Amino acid sequence: MKRVLASVLFMCPFHAFAQQTYVVGVEEASFMPHYSVDSEGNYKGFARDLLDMFAEQSGVRLAYKPLPADRLLPALLEGEVDFKYPDNPNWAAPAKAGYQLHYSQPAVDIVDGVMVAPRRVGLGLEQLRRLAVVDGWTPWGYEARIKTNQMLLISSDDLPHMMRQALLKDADGAYYNIVVATHYLDNVRAKPGALVFDPDLPHTRSTYNLSSIKHPELMRRFDQFLSARQTDIAALKAKYRVEENLSSEYIGLEQWKIDFLERQKAKKAAGG
Repeated sequence: MKRVLASVLFMCPFHAFAQQTYVVGVEEASFMPHYSVDSEGNYKGFARDLLDMFAEQSGVRLAYKPLPADRLLPALLEGEVDFKYPDNPNWAAPAKAGYQLHYSQPAVDIVDGVMVAPRRVGLGLEQLRRLAVVDGWTPWGYEARIKTNQMLLISSDDLPHMMRQALLKDADGAYYNIVVATHYLDNVRAKPGALVFDPDLPHTRSTYNLSSIKHPELMRRFDQFLSARQTDIAALKAKYRVEENLSSEYIGLEQWKIDFLERQKAKKAAGG
């Protein structure tokens, strides 16, 4: 009986929440398949579909406010937006000091790491001397080598510039979100497999979460949503391939591309 009641309560819209529109601060960036903002300011991608699904399920209204990355957290702390996505409890701890933030359970798993040419996979850290990084990104796991001048950072304005540097061999590798970098190579540059994730190099596994200061009750409802709609959310993740092959060096690649690269690797090992 308790389970039935809980299900009914979850499925029914909470009219108290539906009386107003809640503003979600989102990053004004091209970061597909996770999210992007088009020329007309429309937010789209996996994150948009996920949050829209939550809004429809819960009977709340969500509006999306795209902001530059460096304005997103201040907007949340100053009350300009009700929620921030993406966020993570481990991000920007000094800036969040003194504020009581509430975080959802992880919405999606992510991996940040180094993309290299297939022939460089497995060469090891010593052979990674020039690392391309988009301005504002911290290449976690490489700080000591950068500090001691064992590794040179190659600055990039954006993802296309960084990937071009790595493809033209101006850098030995490129540090970024692996799924996003792979999506860019596959769908924008049309160079699938030109760079691949090297799992032997330092990389970071993390999550994207929803955060809020003013609405802990909606954070709890979002967690309920993540639990109750696991099958639908899994289908959404598969559609956008945001967690594709996260345990593999071929993160984000379709299976036929993985098969091709494996054949190439086997041919190389056989001396062919």
